[in-house]
Amino acid sequence: MSSTPEIPRVVVIGAGIVGCSLADELTARGWTDITVLEQGPLPAPGGSTSHAPGLVFQTNSSKTLTALARYTVEKFTSLDVDGVSCFHQVGGLELATTPDRLAELHRRAGYAASWGVRGEIVSAARCKELWPLIDESLVLGGFHTPDDGLARALLASRAQMARACARGARFLERHTVTGIEREDGRVTGVVTDRGTFPADHVVSAAGFWGPVIGRMAGIDVPLQPLAHQYARTGPLPELSGATAEASKPILRFQDRDLYFREHTDRIGIGSYAHRPLPVDPFAVLPYDEARARNMDMPSSYPFTEEDWAPSWADCRQLMPTLRDAEIEAGFNGVFSFTPDGMPVLGESRRLRGFWLAEAVWVTHSAGVAKAVAEWMVDGRPSIDLHECDLNRFEEAQRSPSYVLERGAQQFVEVYDVIHPLQPMERPRPLRVSPFHARQQQLGAYFLEGGGWERPHWYEANAPLVDALGPLPARDAWSARHWSPVAAAEAKATREGVALYDMTPLRRLEVTGPGSLDFLDRMTSNNLRKKPGAVTYSLLLDASGGIRSDLTVARLAPDRFQVGANSPADLDWLLRHAPADVHIRDITSGTCCVGVWGPLARDLVQPLTPDDFSHEAFGYFRAKETYIGHVPVTAMRLSYVGELGWELYTTADLGLRLWDTLWEAGRELGVIAAGRSAFNSLRLEKGYRAWGVDMTDEHDPFEAGVGFAVRMDRDDFVGKAALAGKGEATRRLTPLLLDDPAAVVLGKEPVYVDGLPAGYVTSASYGYTLGRCVAYAWLPAGLPTGTGVHIEYVGEKVSATVADEPLFDPKMTRIRR
Repeated sequence: MSSTPEIPRVVVIGAGIVGCSLADELTARGWTDITVLEQGPLPAPGGSTSHAPGLVFQTNSSKTLTALARYTVEKFTSLDVDGVSCFHQVGGLELATTPDRLAELHRRAGYAASWGVRGEIVSAARCKELWPLIDESLVLGGFHTPDDGLARALLASRAQMARACARGARFLERHTVTGIEREDGRVTGVVTDRGTFPADHVVSAAGFWGPVIGRMAGIDVPLQPLAHQYARTGPLPELSGATAEASKPILRFQDRDLYFREHTDRIGIGSYAHRPLPVDPFAVLPYDEARARNMDMPSSYPFTEEDWAPSWADCRQLMPTLRDAEIEAGFNGVFSFTPDGMPVLGESRRLRGFWLAEAVWVTHSAGVAKAVAEWMVDGRPSIDLHECDLNRFEEAQRSPSYVLERGAQQFVEVYDVIHPLQPMERPRPLRVSPFHARQQQLGAYFLEGGGWERPHWYEANAPLVDALGPLPARDAWSARHWSPVAAAEAKATREGVALYDMTPLRRLEVTGPGSLDFLDRMTSNNLRKKPGAVTYSLLLDASGGIRSDLTVARLAPDRFQVGANSPADLDWLLRHAPADVHIRDITSGTCCVGVWGPLARDLVQPLTPDDFSHEAFGYFRAKETYIGHVPVTAMRLSYVGELGWELYTTADLGLRLWDTLWEAGRELGVIAAGRSAFNSLRLEKGYRAWGVDMTDEHDPFEAGVGFAVRMDRDDFVGKAALAGKGEATRRLTPLLLDDPAAVVLGKEPVYVDGLPAGYVTSASYGYTLGRCVAYAWLPAGLPTGTGVHIEYVGEKVSATVADEPLFDPKMTRIRR
């Protein structure tokens, strides 16, 4: 980041709950030259904040979203305006009327325990006590969270606006942004219809107008506004005499895509049950024009009665008292969705100093503002935000049609029971490897990630299941997107040889005279090795947190191939690259086959003119050679704990590479294997997955990857911070489930001595070990053999702390 004045000039676009929260957080950190521009009138400018019903349910399957919501509750509870609290802590209640939903609520209770939110599963009778208006006979149980409640968004905006102004910030209403000024790739100011405001930093907190502001800055904002129905009943006799805004918990009836809250003697009802109603952010009316057309505000669209009728019938079934009630008022409120349902946060590399704080709901508003303020002032947020990073989307996921289609589907699925492996249905297929046609012929079961079609197993291998013997029965949840074929593929990899499609693995080419110095400074391990060396290394931030893990192959003195994780890795490297270093994402133009198993050398050696013996081609080495007619870059790596190579070639030759390997491997019994077996094998070896097992919230030593850090070499990013760290208080810990039939999937709470002590990061059945393997963040110092319990769908499953690696600890199978 280039230098700015001692107190930077910041312009925040949008004075909704996010903009007000951000101004408060920035001024609290000493950045007091803050101007907040708002096109509408204050304090209710007409965006989503102005109509938000304010329900805050903290628990989410995302640890990040839960942390953002927890801070929002904490902060708003501490704020008041004229003696009225900005948060009304009435609690939350989610109802189950089907067995599937009740199981989902047990999983949600597990998330709450994992992430530190108070909550419990309650009986139907208790649900009736908490909400007397419901028909108890429909309810199987509920999830009660006493610390949830109602955020008074406009009051919270006013309170934070006042605090920010007292520290020097200013809020200007009726200022419509018309342009973003820039010079030499950096933002310099914001143009409005009432003047230009110089700026060192500009933050777009414009809500569903985000794409409009983004276009002015030359930045695409992958956000789709949609309208959502909200209705309010007339006065209800059962609530007559009520004086408080609400006395009952905020209520979710997810089986019918509904939520409820009290408005003194009335009930407000929100519905996600209707068809998606996309809104063009470039066509939203200005505040005064919307009012002139009898709209309350630009974000409040006319109520569509035809969409409401089915939901009203469901409401009356759940609450019989509503059968005699009428809807007094209703509207379709506009708010923001992204292709994955997460916020869009961070600074643009293409326009330095231009930040996004978009697609943020009231639930997470203060938490997002704190994280973005930390990011701007301190250089990094204090919590992991990789799920929210504006650079997380692939180029193929940023088209307007993709954002519209996926955003609309996110709306449809807001309250659906979503399995962690469940892929979006459309648009598919989007990205396919050169092997896709062969995979289809083998009956591949595809899931999707990053737009890629990824085989999880192949039905062609189903006959191999018979030779396995009986496998433990799975419950309905863990059996989704799973097949016993995965066990057969894992066994075949351990005993023979298998081909894995590793094409979705991100590949970067780094070249130029300064490439070695650059990569050596940016990563934690020693890269000063001769060409042909491959090094496992880490991208750290200045605090020593793990931004990503990499494999770095030195193919020539000034040419490297880097195996990375997300588009954010490319962005991070490009931000720091000097002029004599060139970085290119080569993923789409290349492909990769992993050839792994004890017979891997028997398969590849006859196909290549080079010596693939252990002596001539050692572990963590790379060689440019040929497989048959196909030029490849071969790397002696293994993510499954078996002998083998990753073979890279250009996309146009990919199919020929696959066919060459397949034909040569027939006499060896070669199979194609999928990611389900792959995940099982990598966990047996204890190989970490970045973004799941470790993030920038963790340092390498507590995450168990300290071997990739060379503290005895020249300075690198994060070294000083690591040198100053004390003894770790937590560890990424391997667990083996005691019951051979038990399975967990990840994110479940782990109990030590009966108390929640951590959570599972990733888990899979270890077919070689005959036990489910789980990795979990737990207190440091738990000795091997310590008994713990993992809560899985309401049941406590016993597990034991184990030594790692669980499989082949002497690495004899890889190094042969």
